[in-house]
Amino acid sequence: MEAFSVGEDSAVPDEQAFQATVALEGDGTCIARARHLAAHFLTRVQAEHGLPVSQRAMDLTQLVVSELVTNALKYAPGPVLLDLRITGEAVEVAVWDGDPVLPVARAADAARVGQHGLEIVMAVAQGFEAQREPVGKRITARIALLDDPDGTIPGQRTL
Repeated sequence: MEAFSVGEDSAVPDEQAFQATVALEGDGTCIARARHLAAHFLTRVQAEHGLPVSQRAMDLTQLVVSELVTNALKYAPGPVLLDLRITGEAVEVAVWDGDPVLPVARAADAARVGQHGLEIVMAVAQGFEAQREPVGKRITARIALLDDPDGTIPGQRTL
């Protein structure tokens, strides 16, 4: 079962914050669905609230969502909770799962096949945090909304 909503977070007094949360079961389509929900969330925030989101930020957010949800489904029992939140000029991607063991990034090894997800997330995110929760853990990555080397912002008008 999934719940998806975008709404204003009244807990942030001087800036608008928008959030979407979805519970994902471990079926074969949930990783693709999580990526789609992330893209939909950023598109809605951009279209409905006028926040600029670069194409690079859109792509990186989907990549981070994919890697974090994949890891949670692979290593933790039960459902996964995906939380997307706009804070300031960034999107925070948080994934909760029921396993309390915190992930550890491995040393870089070009010969290793697979298990590079955490390295990828840490390389593209402006911030990364792993914390234990009363049940399980929460992994959070922060991605700048305007993180685009070319300066292109989808929907931006040129003068």
